[in-house]
Amino acid sequence: QVQLVESGGGLVQSGGSLRLSCAASRNIFGPNVMGWYRQTPGKQRELVASISSSSAANYADSVKGRFTISRDNDKNTVYLQMNTLKAEDTAVYYCNLHGIYGDNYWGQGTQVTVSS
Repeated sequence: QVQLVESGGGLVQSGGSLRLSCAASRNIFGPNVMGWYRQTPGKQRELVASISSSSAANYADSVKGRFTISRDNDKNTVYLQMNTLKAEDTAVYYCNLHGIYGDNYWGQGTQVTVSS
């Protein structure tokens, strides 16, 4: 089993920045993808950004140019730098790790609130 521990959420004013971190308790075997999803009440969880173990990144259109995902494979950690935050970015952000052999893990979620 792998535990994912998120940190860095909080309250920020519109236009501000936050950096989320997610540390995995151990690595998983084989290529994998770490990502950030978000969810608001009554809506489905949506992908924000993901990054493969070879550092190929993917972003939702709504965050392109504002958010940057990165990872440190030595520390089993993924980061999400969020700039120019908007009220619509308010959500619970979840970290995810999944591998090509079926491993799939979720963090407990961290609240991001952007005040307008």
